[in-house]
Amino acid sequence: MTDNATHHLALTAEDNAVLSPMLTDLAKRYDTVEDSELARRAPVLARALPVHLLEFLEEFRIGEPAALCVISGLAVDEAQLGPTPTHWRDSQFDSPAFPQEIFFLLCASVLGDVFGWGTQQDGRIMHDVLPIRGHENYEIGSNSLQPLSWHTEDAFHPCRGDYVALMCLKNPDEVATIVCTVPDLDLTNVDVDALFEPEFTVMPDNSHQPQNARESTGDAGVDALRARSFRLIELWNSNPDKRALFFGDRSSPYLSLDPYHMDPTGWPQRSQRAFAALVAEIEAKMTSVVLRPGDCVFIDNFRAVHGRKSFTPRYDGSDRWLKRLNITRNIRGSRAWRTAPDSRIIH
Repeated sequence: MTDNATHHLALTAEDNAVLSPMLTDLAKRYDTVEDSELARRAPVLARALPVHLLEFLEEFRIGEPAALCVISGLAVDEAQLGPTPTHWRDSQFDSPAFPQEIFFLLCASVLGDVFGWGTQQDGRIMHDVLPIRGHENYEIGSNSLQPLSWHTEDAFHPCRGDYVALMCLKNPDEVATIVCTVPDLDLTNVDVDALFEPEFTVMPDNSHQPQNARESTGDAGVDALRARSFRLIELWNSNPDKRALFFGDRSSPYLSLDPYHMDPTGWPQRSQRAFAALVAEIEAKMTSVVLRPGDCVFIDNFRAVHGRKSFTPRYDGSDRWLKRLNITRNIRGSRAWRTAPDSRIIH
């Protein structure tokens, strides 16, 4: 990865001295990061962040100086965190990482609107990324022994986010996130024009499948909406829409693809060749990023793909533990998928 591929800010001891009491106070006002009032107020609360941090995030949002934005050095007391949860269900209640979750939420709210999926982690906005026993070899973020294949986050969906963000709480084995950014690609031998043509198909990824959700949320209205979403996902699996893989500026394109969930059978020969050349170039330029406790990375979901290397889970409470957020700069674009203008869950 080139030196200019990461937009980086290291928090200082002085920054943490300002942030710590602010985050502690906010954590006393709310019960969980899933509180809808907290999500609604986050853009206003974010104005209390240090000015240089706000300016740093705004430059990443508007200027696109890099496809990765990293904020490092947030204070994390790993002893206070306790053991890594064994599952994401109910981990948002009485969270020992609540102050850090609030910081993550506020930073994300500078870039856009956070949102969740009714079909992912039971409609939560902030997800836990951790190994789950029995998922070791699934193609899903809770796997471990199998690598998580590189992809655009939620590439199949028209409402996919502009950014996917990760905050590290634990990573004792320095498990690497893998990343490739558009600025790193040499597209000289790639048929760029073919990739701008709507000849490609992307199927829904496994994290949105009904077997990874509760049978019922306890809310009949939400369950009905979620059932509709699962039916649509089934339809997209059997008959996916055709779309382009590149969009935007041809000299520095945005991209969206997920090769693990793409079947080139039936595509035009030119499209197949262009896709193969793009995949080969991405894999040749893939690099590793090791997140450490207190690191937050914001990945431009239009300008980078990401995945994760395999690792051996311990299941002893010390395993890698991240938080994840999806962020959009166009929340109105998903209005047909949300129950109300101020809802942050796409069904």
